[in-house]
This record gives sequence, structure tokens and C-alpha cells, in this order.
Amino acid sequence: SSPHLVQVRERIRINGQPISKDLFNKYFWLVYNRLEETKDPAHASMPAYFRFLTIMAFHVFLQEKVDLAVVEVGIGGTYDCTNIIRAPVVCGVSSLGIDHTSILGDTMEKIAWQKGGIFKPGVPAFTVAQPERPLEVLRERAQELKCPLYLCPELDDFEEGCRALELGLAGAHQRSNAALALQLARTWLQRRGCQGLGELKEVPPSTELLGRPVPVAPAFRLTDAMIQGLRNTEWLGRTQVLSHGPVTWYLDGAHTTSSIQACVRWFRQAALNQDKPHDGSEVRVLLFNATGDRDTAALLKLLVPCHFDYAVFCPNFTEVSVANNADQQNFNVTLENALTRCLENQRTWTRLLEEKVGQDPWLPSPLRVGGLLQPAPARGSLLLVPPAPRPLNSPALVFPCLAQALRWVAQGRDPHLAAPAASGAHPHPAASSGAVLLREAAAVRVLVTGSLHLVGGALRLLDPALSQ
Repeated sequence: SSPHLVQVRERIRINGQPISKDLFNKYFWLVYNRLEETKDPAHASMPAYFRFLTIMAFHVFLQEKVDLAVVEVGIGGTYDCTNIIRAPVVCGVSSLGIDHTSILGDTMEKIAWQKGGIFKPGVPAFTVAQPERPLEVLRERAQELKCPLYLCPELDDFEEGCRALELGLAGAHQRSNAALALQLARTWLQRRGCQGLGELKEVPPSTELLGRPVPVAPAFRLTDAMIQGLRNTEWLGRTQVLSHGPVTWYLDGAHTTSSIQACVRWFRQAALNQDKPHDGSEVRVLLFNATGDRDTAALLKLLVPCHFDYAVFCPNFTEVSVANNADQQNFNVTLENALTRCLENQRTWTRLLEEKVGQDPWLPSPLRVGGLLQPAPARGSLLLVPPAPRPLNSPALVFPCLAQALRWVAQGRDPHLAAPAASGAHPHPAASSGAVLLREAAAVRVLVTGSLHLVGGALRLLDPALSQ
């Protein structure tokens, strides 16, 4: 699976656990040296990062003799390097969204065509309820590739009597994913000749599935292991809540329009519907970053209704210097580029707030946001220098790395994070913004979203055990 959140070993798991450092080291060099020895001298480059890890994952699974490999496509499907498996047991396509448009195309139909490229002749495939036209594209791809395609019934259709199925993950989209997972699991178990899978039940399809051009797969009676598996499902970085004293972190790696919408629904239910603390105030903070070709303004606009007191923007770098953290270093993005994007996000957020409530009393008119990137000779890193005096309580702040952003949010109240140093830790005056409110609030609720890499960097700092 990809991307990883904290350590690259998360991408290659056996029995649910990332492979050990020793095993990773052994197979990395084995594959690397084999490729080095056999590469074509005329085209002497090694496979790119994701392609290398895909080759390595297949090698690990073969050498370790796993019974079943679940392989998540990287981007798209048709041209993805995972799509070399000629005869998988079963294929699944989850809910389609607009993402990676520069590679996959800018419409749902183009993206559906790419996703349908994983279909194989005679291999059953399942998908969930999709918009009409993309679903038709998936059906056409299935017919073209001679693949039997089915729609999954809703998760509720698997329930017995009045016993509701519990899912360890929040959100309607996760129930859709769970329904897909059940069909994939049953297909594999059937192939293995497993007994006691539970009889098929004819359930009238929901209105969402009626009249669709793809037949609906029957629901079936779930085994106790399946019910327990759904209940115990955990997924780091997706609708995850960390309660650290008065500071509660809500982490969700949403990075598309549809997933941000789902994130907002979850955050409102998990955090905003709770009663305000009796003994003081509550402060809400958004920590956001987005990467790639995503429409950041569209994503931020969806987050405005959550009524955040502060929005914090920072790159996905854990520290300003990432030399000692290679697992989370992105060699394709410079710190300057990343900070420039954060400044653009800051401007966008401030503009969205102005449009929503008119001129905010804290913000001078015309509002001055953004800063100049200037080298700091003493520390050898880029610092953010404001172009003009800023309001003491600015609602939008930019920090050069995650560690500084998290320390500012926590203000020494999260036992997992060191308090911000009295001087020098924060390179610009806005760091004092809101510090008193954050220190005195009875509850600080922080939503971290917009990028899985951002969430992974936050998890590395908030839960050090994940780095072991």
C-alpha cells in the first residue's frame, strides 16, 4: 500500500505488520544489487522510487511464501506498475474521486477508464455505487477485457435482524469500503474452498443501486470472524483521534474534494457536536497542507464551515532540517516551493474568511499576508519574515515545519511535545498570535488534514512509538 505515514516499511506488510528493519534491509539490497547487475547498459537508470518498492514487495511476498497478497494500486491502474499481475483472484474498485488529474485525466470518466485497467479476463471484479457515467465506463472496460463486474450491496444489507454491523472506522465512505472488502474476502475464501462462509441472501437492492447497468452481487451471512474484523478495523491517519490532555488531535489524510467532505462530516460529529467545556473556552485549530496538482482553494472552502479560530499552514517536513529523517523526505519538492505554497494557502484562507464574514475586526484593511523567504545565516535554514506589522491575533499562520506548528498549537500542554522555546524557536512575530488563548483554553481541538504526508509527519511527532 502507499503512501507510508511514518516509515517506508509500512508499505510492505506481512500478517498486518510492517516487515522488520532486518528483513527490509536484506531484501532492499538483494533487489538493488540484482537490478544493478542486470540493467541494460544503454538505459542505465534504476527503477523510480515507487516502481522499485513494488518490485521489492513482490519479491518479499514470493520469498516469504505468503498465502495471499493484497496489492493496492499506486495511481490509476491501467499504466500503474502494480498492474503486471496477469491473473489475480479478484479485483476491486472503490469510490472514484477527482485526484492526480495531471496523470489520470480531469474528468471522472477518464479516471474510471484508468481504474478499469486492472480488470482481467475471467477474473471477478467488484465496485461500489458510482455516478452513472463513470459506472458505465467501468462496465465498458469490463466488457472489453472480458471481466465479470458486480456492484456491492450496501453494508446494511449484510446485517442480521436488528443487530447493526459495527465498523471500527467512522464515515459512510468507510462503510462502502467495508462492503467491497467483504466481497473481495469472500471471493478469496471461496477459491480456497473454505467452508461455513454463510449462505447467500437475496436482498432487494437499495434505490442507489436500482437501474444501474452493472448487476448487484448478492449479500451473504457474515461469519463471526468477519463481524469481529469489521469491528476491530483500525487505520492510522484516517479518522484517527489522539487525546493528549486538553489537546485533542483529529487526524485524517483526506486530500480530494469528496474525502474532505467526508472528513468535515466526521470532524463535526466527533468534535464539534460535543458540549463546550463548562470550565472555560474551546479553541479550534486547522492544520493543513496540500501537495501535487490539487485545487487547494476548493478544499479549504469546504473547511470554512467548521469555524476554526486559527488555520495553520506548514510544509510536510517534520523539521526544517530533514537530513536525519529520510523516510519522510520528498526529494521532488524544495523547502522554498513548499513554503510558497503555504503562503498561497494562507492568502486563500484569509480571503475565504473575508468573503464569509466581511472584514474581520482583527485584520487591518487592506489585509497584508504572506512573507519573504530570506536565508538565516546563523541557522542555515529558511525563515519566514513578515512584510509588514501583523495583527497580534492573526487567524492564519505559516510555519516552516511541522514540529514548530505542532509546538505552537500545543503551547506546552501536550506531554508528547516539547513547549515552544521562549526565544528563537519561532522565526516570526505571528508565533505569539493566540498563544494566551491556546494556553488558557479548557479544550483545544485540532484537525490535521489535506495530505497523508502531513498526517504521517504529525503522527511521527505525536506518537513516537510509530517510529520504532
